[in-house]
Amino acid sequence: MTAKPKQRLTPAAAFPAGRVRTAPGAEDDLSVLFGQSRALFASLVGPAHVLKSANPAFFAAIGGGGRQRTGVPLGELVPELATPDFLAALDRVYRTGERHVGRDVRFVLGAGAGAHEIFVDFTYEARRDAGGNVVGVRMIGVETTQAKHAQRLAAEHRVLLEQIARQAPLEDVLDGMCRAIEELSPGVIVSVLLADEDGRHLRHGAAPSLPEFYNRAIDGIATGEGAGSCGTAAFRREPVVVTDIAADPLWKDFRELAAQAGVAACWSTPVLARDGRLLGTFAMYHRTPRAPLDVDLALARVFADTAALAVERHRVEQARRAADAREKAARDDLAFLLSASNALAAILDETQILHRAATLCTPTLAPLAAVDVLDAGRLRRVAVAAPDAQDSALLAAHIPGPADQDAVSRVFASGITEVARRTPTGPGPWEDLGVTGYLCIPLTDRGRPFGVLTLLSTAENSFDGHKVALAEELARRAASAARNARQYRQRVALARDLQTGLLLPDLPDIPGAELAAHYHPAGEGLEIGGDFYDVFPLDDGSWAFVLGDVCGRGALAATTTALVRHTARAVAPLLPGPVDVVNAVEKALNDRPAGYGNGFVTLICGRMTSTPEGLAVDLVRAGHTLPLLLDAEHNVTTVEVEGGLLGIGIDAKPRVRSLLLRPHESLLLYTDGITECHPPTSREQYGDERLARALAAAPHRPGAQDVLEAVTGDVRTFTGGGDVDDDQAALVITAT
Repeated sequence: MTAKPKQRLTPAAAFPAGRVRTAPGAEDDLSVLFGQSRALFASLVGPAHVLKSANPAFFAAIGGGGRQRTGVPLGELVPELATPDFLAALDRVYRTGERHVGRDVRFVLGAGAGAHEIFVDFTYEARRDAGGNVVGVRMIGVETTQAKHAQRLAAEHRVLLEQIARQAPLEDVLDGMCRAIEELSPGVIVSVLLADEDGRHLRHGAAPSLPEFYNRAIDGIATGEGAGSCGTAAFRREPVVVTDIAADPLWKDFRELAAQAGVAACWSTPVLARDGRLLGTFAMYHRTPRAPLDVDLALARVFADTAALAVERHRVEQARRAADAREKAARDDLAFLLSASNALAAILDETQILHRAATLCTPTLAPLAAVDVLDAGRLRRVAVAAPDAQDSALLAAHIPGPADQDAVSRVFASGITEVARRTPTGPGPWEDLGVTGYLCIPLTDRGRPFGVLTLLSTAENSFDGHKVALAEELARRAASAARNARQYRQRVALARDLQTGLLLPDLPDIPGAELAAHYHPAGEGLEIGGDFYDVFPLDDGSWAFVLGDVCGRGALAATTTALVRHTARAVAPLLPGPVDVVNAVEKALNDRPAGYGNGFVTLICGRMTSTPEGLAVDLVRAGHTLPLLLDAEHNVTTVEVEGGLLGIGIDAKPRVRSLLLRPHESLLLYTDGITECHPPTSREQYGDERLARALAAAPHRPGAQDVLEAVTGDVRTFTGGGDVDDDQAALVITAT
């Protein structure tokens, strides 16, 4: 009778009719794999060891079939056992009557392709007659073949688990698993396919014994009904057993491929995650049509679970590494932007900032960068960055064209970033530079573009979403830094203009006198200082002078300075003397509207008149530092003048002090910024005594400028030439 082709078996159909199979658990699978030991019994008689009787397990162990008979010497019934060691042990028991014990003894039964091994624990005992004579040998044993195989299986399984635990590469784990099963189950060819994240396709995982062309052909197959054993098992999320590929409709599209690969049966088990997601499939192929035994199905389930553990661990590790990579990339991006922000913030010139922005982009974001800004109604290239001077020159010489031809002009007009993986449109040195893509980002100030940052890629470089986002953030920070620099420049210009308006542009020429003035503002000039001086003529031919210090800095100080200076200039020609001028200034300060500042003022106000004997000076002091007099013999004395602060609501009660400056004698008026200055590394102040010594060290018969340079030079030496905390002002009047 010709055997019918074996059909595909579902898990339930793989068992005999009338036998109900329930889904096994892990314990059931282990029980099947470890199997049950079979007790063997045989009775041998005579020195030829003729088999007298045996139990069915013994006949099953030696191969059954034609060997299920008695009355035949054991060596003849099972020729594979007729080895010297085996027969010698039987002979020795028969001859001596002493028991012989064998543990884990391996026998190979059958020959050629049908050969198989069994393992047995046994005892040989002598059979005696009524008189105590040995008449045969009784064999009692336990077949441990399945247990032995299970031990080897457990050892291989433990190795795989250890590999998974130490995070060995997934391909190594799966390849080792396939090879271990194939070694434990001769004739089996094992394959593992891995599912894509969406579970719709299967990719090659491991199949060391399948032909390479077969692995390539099924790599990427879609899951679905009728997609072979593996595609169908993945689609159904349940095992699919095909016992005869040539006759099974599930293999219709792959039957020829299977024939070329020499496989005839395939049992596939889905590899599922703990949450039910598809991870892949575990397949066992055979060269001939064959239905699985319980041990085969149990083996498939155990190793499918092992594969699931390996794949899940691999994906967790991949996710961790991806998270670490994202975190590192985020830290690198943050460090890059922080470094860029610091570099941009350290510059106060707008053009230099834009040049630095282009430099920062290369080579981190692109090999080539340029910045264009609107100048006189046209876009003008103000910065470029390139690997060498030749590329820089080519890039710098390019002028953006009209918006319908050039991306820079389009982005400036639209205010929207433009990116492309191709050469920019319009004429340009793109071929010479090897440009393959571009990224144009608007530089905006309060939502309106004032320029464009352009990045150009070359060779295989390209702009992905990450680079675009990073470049846009850098452009935003560069635009902000440029706006701050522009505002700083405007504030400095405003402060300079205001300060200039509060100081004399040039000192006047006065008959019988020389004048020299010094002004050194504190800080970098962003705020207007409170120190001031002025010299102006009066109607009677004399000259008025003022030097003062307004409390505070900035706009309020400027309004107070202007109030004092212009009040003094306005009333001095109308009033009889400097005391009246000071009183008028005090009234103006006390009458200030709210919001115009309420700081106090210190002031020196005076009048000088040229006479035949020298320069007659009338002084009024209002809370200011006392003037110093340098006489012709280089003696320095303090000019004592009474008078309180102005602008505090208390009468200053100014008094006038008259003195005569003879030729080559000088009067020094100064603010406390000079005497209270100190070096950067010390809090020691310059002081009145040091000022007096510097004044006395002026050259013999000095002019006003000589006196001023003697004082200011000593102050610079004392402070190291650095910035000062307070404004410094000085006015020298020298009689000639």
